[in-house]
Amino acid sequence: MTDTDPVVLPPHTPAAPAARVDPVTPSAPVSPDVTALDPIGAEADPDVDLSRLLTAFRVLQVQHARVLHHESTIRGLHDTDTRFVFFLSAAGGHGVTPKQAGEYLELTTGAMTSLIDRLEKHGHLERRPNPEDRRSVLLHLTPSGTAVAREVGAVYSDAFRQVVAPSERAAVAAAFEGLGAALERHHRSTAV
Repeated sequence: MTDTDPVVLPPHTPAAPAARVDPVTPSAPVSPDVTALDPIGAEADPDVDLSRLLTAFRVLQVQHARVLHHESTIRGLHDTDTRFVFFLSAAGGHGVTPKQAGEYLELTTGAMTSLIDRLEKHGHLERRPNPEDRRSVLLHLTPSGTAVAREVGAVYSDAFRQVVAPSERAAVAAAFEGLGAALERHHRSTAV
């Protein structure tokens, strides 16, 4: 089918008349599932909360990907570019080698070179000589790159402020750290 082909619709059949609904008759009440609401006397299933946690984590991943993509796009960057800006920001001004960055982002040498060139062209990072290895360079954020990290980071900081009470932040951070460590252990155990 092309754009110039005529569209053929199925023959029209009249709809059956709608059933009459008495607007005065209220709908029947629905009873809550009391076993789900009140587990007294019933064995609570520990995987119920785990299922909710996994669903919440998946939703968080989707929302994170959407925010990262949107914030990157409006700045003329790719998602991986912004992830790399955050990685450099976390280095605290010490700089990282292209090899370290490539390992963190799981990029080939060629892909890493393209990413560095792209961010350097945007003015977000600069290459500096590595004082410990004159054959190598260290990558540093420029003031522009620092601004990107600060602006995008503010979106996430605001979301955490809205949802996580100050008294709960250390516990949430510890849970994230523990989850990250568990996933890293799994990754290492399955890596070839």
